Amino acid sequence: MTTVNLFAKTLRIAAATAALAAITAPAVAQNDGFDIPEDFNFLSTENPNVRRATARVNGNIITGTDVDHRVALIVAANESPIPPEEMDRLRLQVLRNLIDETLQVQEAAALEMEVSAEEVDQAYERFAAERFDRGVEQMDEYLRSVGSSPRTLKRQIQGELAWDRLLRRNVAPFVNVSTEEVNELFDRLEASRGQYEYRIGEIFLSATPATRDAVLSNADQIVQQLRQGGSFVAYARQYSDASTRAVGGDLGWIQLAQLQNPQLETAARDMVPGQLAGPIEIPGGFSLLLLIDRRQIGMADPRDAVLSLKQISLDFAPGMPEAEAQQRADLFATTVTQMNGCGDVDAKAAAIGAQVVANDQIRARALPDALQAALLELNVGQATPPFGDLQEGVRVLMLCGRDDPQQVSGPDFDDLMSNLENERINRRAQRYLRDLRRDAVIEYN
Repeated sequence: MTTVNLFAKTLRIAAATAALAAITAPAVAQNDGFDIPEDFNFLSTENPNVRRATARVNGNIITGTDVDHRVALIVAANESPIPPEEMDRLRLQVLRNLIDETLQVQEAAALEMEVSAEEVDQAYERFAAERFDRGVEQMDEYLRSVGSSPRTLKRQIQGELAWDRLLRRNVAPFVNVSTEEVNELFDRLEASRGQYEYRIGEIFLSATPATRDAVLSNADQIVQQLRQGGSFVAYARQYSDASTRAVGGDLGWIQLAQLQNPQLETAARDMVPGQLAGPIEIPGGFSLLLLIDRRQIGMADPRDAVLSLKQISLDFAPGMPEAEAQQRADLFATTVTQMNGCGDVDAKAAAIGAQVVANDQIRARALPDALQAALLELNVGQATPPFGDLQEGVRVLMLCGRDDPQQVSGPDFDDLMSNLENERINRRAQRYLRDLRRDAVIEYN
């Protein structure tokens, strides 16, 4: 388990609903053990989800300012603007997360496992240095500049530290993984060498038959925002009900069989890196999948090759007539085809006024996908087709050397043991938090 993770490992807390009124001779449906009429009327038209953003959790108050500062922190971390219609849902989710954090801190205090202010300050300082390369005062200033505060980030750190401490004492010691289980998994992985494995991001939204339609609508809205450039990691951290929310939904490298669901396996198998799929209905709710990457098990990935490249570029002056630019571009393309390897580049480039930039340590995967594919098919001394346009200029990349990656050995016994243990700890953590919510006294204002 990680010691500090700034996004709390929490699940959704169900919103309370208004009482249901029976009508004359109602038809009754069985839903999760409840008798709910198929046709009913609400006694009140008040929407229980529309509240002022304050709550009292076992006596501890969560204020509107707490919610505002946490929302500002998320907005600052998001990779694209959050639409106004999304903000209400985000605020509701932030309130749920703050409730969970409060319950985690209270449970740690009740069991005499409090997280001290000194521990929080030390973790805050490490986070500022490692993630933002800032000192404490610079970090404080940055948080205030985005409408948040040091207090809200420290509160999140406190919740995560408390939860980690609880899991280490009350959950982890009771999780057992046998040597036989690990050896069996290792044998399966060895047998699958050469097959593909996938790095997948997930957002899981839990649903019951009664909440299915509302959750599906929520999932559709999340997909829409993601397709418009929203951060998958940010949405996973705020909305996912899976334990992977703490790491932005990242499942790590897995084989499709580990998804343990035929619909998810089929969807992931047909995806390409960067593609989003879902919502996919599975037992217990809906899943959104993002294929982050794909590779062959136990095999070297060509994209990890370290390339030595020369970029040859020819820029066009602003306002240059298109006919003249086209003529210069044609001369550039002809000259490149006449270059005899990288040793011949500088002189011939200078003859037509082109510039040359060399880089001897660039990984293929750091380049755009289209260039990766083109470069990995080249021999030393060959160049890509010209790219660019007649306004900005044209350029090519010439391959001057290539260091292919070494074969990978795959996870060892200790890695597999740790993965299995963490998976089981996460399952029990979900039940633990569910129990804390069930026993909590939560008052909304």
